[in-house]
Amino acid sequence: MKKTILFLFTVSLLTFSFAQEKAKPTLPSVDIKTLDGKVFNTKNIQNDGKPVLISLWATWCKPCLAELMAINDVYDEWREETGVVLYAISIDDTKTAAKVAPFVNGKGWEYVVLQDINWDFKRAMNVVDVPFLCLLNGNGEIVWSHTSYAPGSEKEVFELVKKIVNE
Repeated sequence: MKKTILFLFTVSLLTFSFAQEKAKPTLPSVDIKTLDGKVFNTKNIQNDGKPVLISLWATWCKPCLAELMAINDVYDEWREETGVVLYAISIDDTKTAAKVAPFVNGKGWEYVVLQDINWDFKRAMNVVDVPFLCLLNGNGEIVWSHTSYAPGSEKEVFELVKKIVNE
């Protein structure tokens, strides 16, 4: 009798655990800076129910710049078709942080550019290497992330963004 009860309990517990949908991670709450030095909390990264891309990058990272330039070439079309917004968060430290604003202005990027000078957000996201790109759905849940860049991978990213919009 005890074995039967234990067996039924185990089966119901397993059934319950598999029935529960695993919660998707959300962004950590970390204070970083805007380009003009104001405090910005990462919990405020949002896009009115539309997808958000977050790129962690640095001025000294050639693959980061290649990725952001490739996305920049198609960014207007992406925004028009899906409403996606990209937050480009620089991890340049105190030695190179002053170069970020002039660098971005020179590139003409229309991204929301923020600075994670002390790498607090980078650590909270468990990011080891840049470039790092992640995609948030309209509920602010992280649904995809990737480290590194290869030419053409922005096309795959856009397919993911479109899939999120159509869900």
